[in-house]
Amino acid sequence: MEAELKSLEQKLNRFVELCHRMRVANEQLRQQLASTTNENKQLAARISTATSRLENLLNHIPEEDA
Repeated sequence: MEAELKSLEQKLNRFVELCHRMRVANEQLRQQLASTTNENKQLAARISTATSRLENLLNHIPEEDA
């Protein structure tokens, strides 16, 4: 009985440690996701600006009569 309780206690301690490590890993992943999401928004804005500028330049190029 004592050995079973000791084994259960060890398993419980490992489980608690695993939960703690997973919580830390999840927090890191949340931070990475937030950072990546922000970076993607910035890149999308830059792409949109570049697209608008290119369209504007293309509209100012005179068309050749063929």
